[in-house]
Amino acid sequence: MAVLILRHEGFKGLYRGFGTSLMGTIPARALYMGALETTKSNLGCTTVKAAAIANAAAGLTAAMASQLVWTPIDVVSQRLMVQGGKGSSTMINYNGGIDAFKRIIQRDGVRGLYKGFGISTLTYAPSNAVWWASYSMAYRSICGLKKEGTVGGPMAVVAVQGLSATIASGLSALVTMPLDTIKTRVQVLEGEGGNGKGIVVKTVGNLVKEGGLSACYRGLGARWASMSIPATTMITTYESLKKMSAKNQDFYGFLH
Repeated sequence: MAVLILRHEGFKGLYRGFGTSLMGTIPARALYMGALETTKSNLGCTTVKAAAIANAAAGLTAAMASQLVWTPIDVVSQRLMVQGGKGSSTMINYNGGIDAFKRIIQRDGVRGLYKGFGISTLTYAPSNAVWWASYSMAYRSICGLKKEGTVGGPMAVVAVQGLSATIASGLSALVTMPLDTIKTRVQVLEGEGGNGKGIVVKTVGNLVKEGGLSACYRGLGARWASMSIPATTMITTYESLKKMSAKNQDFYGFLH
């Protein structure tokens, strides 16, 4: 697929919809992290099992909250990704993210931006629950500790975080790939209305005709990679900010 895109559209074809996705990342991530930390802070995580459960619950809550922002961004960026280019089956060509946003509103109303919201939530909520639970267990297993601690120098800690994120991304992708495939196909349909069950049933029927479960796992390797790379960046930044925040709280607590 990547070779075909490069051949017909050039290198920039791989980045179609990137600007729109980037614009939505900041508010969606802010909402995600806020919900994540709020949930984790209210749940105990003194043991490996308790930590996995707490992280799963936090990931579930955070994903559900962030979908309020992310689904419209996802719909617009998906439309931009599949439009244009030689051999494209998309009937409408948009002039960027803002144009796509306006034309979707004009054609389908606000609910057009939330096409696939239900299945997106069903995809990302369990995906994040699996990811955070897997990450917690992988990190603690690699460290060989019941509580988070140092495993050497800063680079060793980052390496363990990255490996744990990669493992978690693989498990998460494996569990939720069928739902993600259905979600993507629903979101790129033009003029099919809102989130009707008929669209989902039709999409599932088409996938069954194309090869059943194996059709749902097309691009699994690419999805794993696309989840692992940003997840590694996210978790290392997240853990670093948590440590900095804890140090600042200790410092100001000492002053007072």
